[in-house]
Amino acid sequence: MADTIRHQGIVENINGTHLQVRIVQTSACASCSIKGHCSSADTKEKLIDVIDESSSYQPGDRVWVVGELSMGVMAVLLAFVFPFFVLIFSLFAFMAMWHDELVSALCSLGLLIPYYYILWLNKSRLGKKFSFSIKPMN
Repeated sequence: MADTIRHQGIVENINGTHLQVRIVQTSACASCSIKGHCSSADTKEKLIDVIDESSSYQPGDRVWVVGELSMGVMAVLLAFVFPFFVLIFSLFAFMAMWHDELVSALCSLGLLIPYYYILWLNKSRLGKKFSFSIKPMN
């Protein structure tokens, strides 16, 4: 159970095998007793798309939305860590070539445009890797 992420949710919409589940995402300190006096305690409602073949759910059903912990790690790597390394390594490479900080920095930032464009082009393939499942609440 330690390698999964679970959130309580409510089935909002069903279209064939495609379900939309509303979850309430809370920060770690949202349950704190003094959260009313702090600006860091927040909650957000999100709609999660789930493919479910069983079709045994109805709108309004309470379910668990389950995802693998490795999906979160891979998402952080793709969105933040890899672009950071692209930025740093390209900055040093451009600085070694041109010895101009402004041009090197702008070119390094410019390399992030094709990186994120390639991610956007592969969103359907990534969507298959980053898929959630649902389980009924007991």
